[in-house]
Amino acid sequence: MNILFSFLLTLFIFFVISVIVYGIFVKLFNIKEPNKKLNFFVGVLIEKIGTTLGFVALFYIARDFFIGYWLVFALAWFAMFAITEIGQVYMTGSSKKEAVAGIISEAIYFPLAAFVLSLLLR
Repeated sequence: MNILFSFLLTLFIFFVISVIVYGIFVKLFNIKEPNKKLNFFVGVLIEKIGTTLGFVALFYIARDFFIGYWLVFALAWFAMFAITEIGQVYMTGSSKKEAVAGIISEAIYFPLAAFVLSLLLR
């Protein structure tokens, strides 16, 4: 049950922070809003489910180590995803502003989620 709660809370953290940061960037920096908002949110949710599965599963498997080094775990994930955001600018035509929004989101939600997991999965 603890692993299920950890998964759901991590998913909530990933999804909500992503949506809030993206929303701020839409309002402040004129990023184009998605035409089909429902499709956009469902797509973000699906992406975050996949990320959450990997994040929570790996933390859980190595929790005896990562409970003491949760920030190292978060920084490794942040580095992987930040580099991916930059790559998407060149490969998919995402804007630099969208990449910055993604990197800021990841800089917030990976450490927060890793800290929460270090408390929940003791």
